[in-house]
Amino acid sequence: MAAADSLVAIARMRPHPRARALAEALTAVQRPQARHISRSYLAKVAVAEQEFQAEAKLIRAGSKQHIWDILKQRGLVKDQTGDDNKFREIMLQKRIGAYVGVDPTAPSLHVGHLLPLMALYWLYIHGYAATTLVGGATAKVGDPTGRLSGREAMSRADMSTNITKVHYQLKSLWTNLDSHVSSMGYEKKWGWSRALWNNSQWHSSVSFSEVVHKLFSGVRLGPMLSRDTIKRRLEAGDGVSLSEFVYPMMQAWDWWHMYSNPKQVQMQIGGSDQYGNIISGIEAISHIRTIEPHKTDLPDTLLNTPLGFTVPLLTDSSGAKFGKSSGNAVWLDPFMTSPFDLYGYFMRRPDADVENLLKVLTFLPLSTIDEIMTVQNQDPSKRHAHHALAREVLCLVHGQAEADRVQQQHRAVFAQPKGVFTVPEQTSFPTGGPAHQDAARRFRTDIQLPRSLIMGTSIARILFAAGLCDSISEGHRLCTAQGAYVAGQPGQLPSDKSSMQHEHLTFTPVKVWSSADTARYLIDDKILILRRGKHFVRVVEMISDEEWAQSGRRYPGEPGSGIVKRVRRTLAEMGKDGKVKFSNDEVAEAASKLGQVEQDNRLAEAAEQEQEQDLVDDKSAGVEEQTK
Repeated sequence: MAAADSLVAIARMRPHPRARALAEALTAVQRPQARHISRSYLAKVAVAEQEFQAEAKLIRAGSKQHIWDILKQRGLVKDQTGDDNKFREIMLQKRIGAYVGVDPTAPSLHVGHLLPLMALYWLYIHGYAATTLVGGATAKVGDPTGRLSGREAMSRADMSTNITKVHYQLKSLWTNLDSHVSSMGYEKKWGWSRALWNNSQWHSSVSFSEVVHKLFSGVRLGPMLSRDTIKRRLEAGDGVSLSEFVYPMMQAWDWWHMYSNPKQVQMQIGGSDQYGNIISGIEAISHIRTIEPHKTDLPDTLLNTPLGFTVPLLTDSSGAKFGKSSGNAVWLDPFMTSPFDLYGYFMRRPDADVENLLKVLTFLPLSTIDEIMTVQNQDPSKRHAHHALAREVLCLVHGQAEADRVQQQHRAVFAQPKGVFTVPEQTSFPTGGPAHQDAARRFRTDIQLPRSLIMGTSIARILFAAGLCDSISEGHRLCTAQGAYVAGQPGQLPSDKSSMQHEHLTFTPVKVWSSADTARYLIDDKILILRRGKHFVRVVEMISDEEWAQSGRRYPGEPGSGIVKRVRRTLAEMGKDGKVKFSNDEVAEAASKLGQVEQDNRLAEAAEQEQEQDLVDDKSAGVEEQTK
């Protein structure tokens, strides 16, 4: 200030243009820079506030349901930091902001993340500001809640990959949400506000001394040491690092930063195990607010009270944690869990769980859910409610177009003659071994094959290429014995779009046909669905030969990849010196022996896998018996 005042005084005494310009520039720098706000923007803000107050009036009059009651009614609230009346009153008087945080400790979200996000999305479509927060900074530490050991340190490359993938996954979810709810009758208004932040933005810019002064000065060790997670780690785990110990404080700083932001994010939504961290955040906000130089900007009143709640932990009827499949997370990334497999995961939920999942994971009105369950209970074998649940989740995760495509694919694959749908696992036929459902779990259902194969060869070759038989000759025998099936209406022409009702497709026994007949069974001119037995299904997507060549993949029976050709090349290398010559019979005999060896190896591997599965099943049965 002194330097600027001196320059201004000098400029007045000696009116040199350069001195005056410098003084004016320094004076301007010291003035706070006001952001220009247009009148049109202010008008929109006023209209949005009028709409919000009109909604509040309808809620007070009992003409419309309060969003807090909607969340409670749908089972999305477990623990809360105040009574229901406090939540209702604050949310009636103020368009508060809420947030859900996700630490990118994996390269994808999984279905367990959907529950807190659904609570946030419900607030968003009712006009409240919603923020999803990527924990780019907190992920370096890792939340110790519920863990008896520390997390393994991630490399910088893995961390960067995870942050990028989770960020764009959350972004995609927001886009899908807007599209999905608009199709359900929710009209997006200007007042709807959403944001996607990364906490590394402020953790990397704030000084450690500032955090110690503002935050640590209000923290008492007694309450922190008494937390269940810390006590268990100290007594039965491998101890607690200082970084893990202060993790709740890092999360609290996130909330304070967003709370003191002009958007004033006032509510935190967390998973079932996050209630302690939410309480720590509220205590931190209350403390920091008392020592802030501008504490009058956020007075300690009802309307400025920080709020928080947790969503319940979902388990299935067997007690298994929802979102886990055989110990592996069901991912939202389509390259880690395909949309087809994600749909199948929800199709396999026990009947007793589906109604609750429809309430917490979809935006369907409760009256609609009641109607769905009525139809479901009339004939559970059709799994009407399961299809509704799976499609709604896929609309949010992968978009409506993909959800419709996958639903048609599932109905086509698993349709039975009377419209009864079975729900096999998300895998297909192994390359040998016993033909039971457990073996089928280990392989993908959906595959791609080149157009030249699908449109230019016999069905026997296609069955071989799809892995549904071990040779072309076996494929012919399979067709003759009607042991393979194709999904479609026999004789239907691809051009006959009026009769292409995919949800009613049935499986027809395959008979030997020429390459020209294959087109009659293509769905949308590109999908061919084949089945062997009850469980081994292939959804074959036909792609161009150029795309296939670029992929670098090979299919069984592909020209240049067969056993005979491999043997011939090997023997030719052995006979380069001209001293050794091999007849066609010798080549055929060597190929036959090699094929038998490969077949024996596949059978042995399949037998080992079957034995391992039997051991797992025996252990599971033993645990269930002990429980009983």
